[in-house]
Amino acid sequence: MTTHDVPSPAQGLPPQDEDRAFFGHPKGLQTLFATEFWERYSFYGMRGLLVLFLTDTAAHHGLGLSQEAGNSFYGIYNSLVYLMAVPGGWIADRVWGARRSVLWGGIIIALGHYVMAIPTAATSFLGLGLIVLGTGLLKPNISAQVGGLYHQHDKRRDAGFTIFYMAINMGAFLAPLTAGWVGQHINYHLGFGIAAIGMTFAVVWYVVEGKHLGTVGLRPPKPITPPELRRSLRAGAVIVAIVLAIVLGWMAITEWSVSAFADGLAAPIIATPFVYFGYMFSRGGLSAGERPKLMAFVAFFIGATVFWMIYDQSGSQLNLFAADKTDLSIFGWEMPSVWLQSANPFYIMVFAPVFAGMWQRLGDRAPRTSVKFALGLVVIGCSFFVMSIAGKDATPTHRVSIVFLAVTYLLQTIGELCLSPVGLSVTTQLAPARFAGQMLGLWFLATATGNALNVYVTKLSTVMSDFTYFLTLGAVAAGIGVLVFLASPVINRLMGDVR
Repeated sequence: MTTHDVPSPAQGLPPQDEDRAFFGHPKGLQTLFATEFWERYSFYGMRGLLVLFLTDTAAHHGLGLSQEAGNSFYGIYNSLVYLMAVPGGWIADRVWGARRSVLWGGIIIALGHYVMAIPTAATSFLGLGLIVLGTGLLKPNISAQVGGLYHQHDKRRDAGFTIFYMAINMGAFLAPLTAGWVGQHINYHLGFGIAAIGMTFAVVWYVVEGKHLGTVGLRPPKPITPPELRRSLRAGAVIVAIVLAIVLGWMAITEWSVSAFADGLAAPIIATPFVYFGYMFSRGGLSAGERPKLMAFVAFFIGATVFWMIYDQSGSQLNLFAADKTDLSIFGWEMPSVWLQSANPFYIMVFAPVFAGMWQRLGDRAPRTSVKFALGLVVIGCSFFVMSIAGKDATPTHRVSIVFLAVTYLLQTIGELCLSPVGLSVTTQLAPARFAGQMLGLWFLATATGNALNVYVTKLSTVMSDFTYFLTLGAVAAGIGVLVFLASPVINRLMGDVR
């Protein structure tokens, strides 16, 4: 959108400012809130089980991978989920529009979860592939529709994204307690089946309640012509062929294994943002006002990549630490380790309204986005400092207190609330007009890049002690946070009138 409150064609016309039917926000936010709730329920229900399923023995219906291989595959799966947000955003911008992209994405995700419920290794990997494709269509474009509900300078905008973010965490909180418990204590594939039901609810709600979105997301901002579509399909085929050649070539010279597959695929994913930003700056047709804003976004992208590299180890490294090295006994009752995956979303539900209200009350006196990013990075670095203390003495035979992980997730929550909701919001404001949906895809590409780095980074845990591993990564995140804070005056100038 431009600075004159004219909406992007991709997003349609926002509702009138008088539309305050959903807690002071447009009614359409309720539609997107409930859709995202059930979509995230299905996603986190399966994701909380994934590394446990990958590393558990065949006797317990797992795949029997080593922890190193399980962490690597988890990282590449998580990376692919968010990487596909880039072509998903492009499809919405040029072909289908955001509304239709979200619908088809939801249908494909539901199919993927149902396929994963079939108890074979082949269907497990096929289902994960379908979830990757569907999430790429859904994730950036449902967020783009949230941005389309508000004029650019509507003071409710950040609070609206925070409320939307609350839906993510409500679904993420309930999923490990239900689907996660079933998967860990009864059968993994049955847990995946429960996640499939949740995604079905998401699709049904989106279809029935879509009327409240008005014209938001109905049409692509720049419909593609048939010659452009043919060129794009050819370019896509070339990219896929190059990536396959890299992955298969790497596996041929190393080994044919899940770990080698992850290693070979992570490198081109890490290279993707360099290529994409290079294209946008050199051939993106940016105006004089859009170029500095995109430069500011690059700074946020780097910070977000490091943040999500640390944060998303909660589902892999920290998940396994909970299962293998944490004392889960509470008054004689053994808590399922997967339930700790609900700690962060629980904290979000407690503190998100506090942060939303705080930013809204502060108004123009609130810290600029650059400062919030710096705080988020420093705090998440501190969370791994806590884990370094826990890891100093933890072993499978000497389990440490659950308090360490509880405090770690609390600090990660505080960092998340400083960075993620405002990151979504500022991305829609810094986006060049031609790249509205794709910029949201690039925001999720930061998560993809962070998780691709985890394919290699988590291997360090096999050659470092837990103390050294967590301390090193914590220092990296906190150090980059300090650098962002020192650079904030420059970043603020590049952002112009965007706060």
